[in-house]
Amino acid sequence: MCLAVPGRIIAIEGKTATVDFGGVKRKVRLDLLPNVDVGDYVVVHTGFAIESLDEKRALEILEAWAGVGKFLEGR
Repeated sequence: MCLAVPGRIIAIEGKTATVDFGGVKRKVRLDLLPNVDVGDYVVVHTGFAIESLDEKRALEILEAWAGVGKFLEGR
């Protein structure tokens, strides 16, 4: 199974962005989404930003993931 995770772009240099995933920062390629800016949320899969999201939708997804984590901790 593969997961695509939302994160927020905090810096861009050329075709590479630094994306913050809740405190974990990773370098991400922007080849597939050339029109994103610092502050935008993107969905990342295997090191590539594959979709941009508005903040509301990104936060909904992150909240759902937090719920999954809480459920798994309680098992």
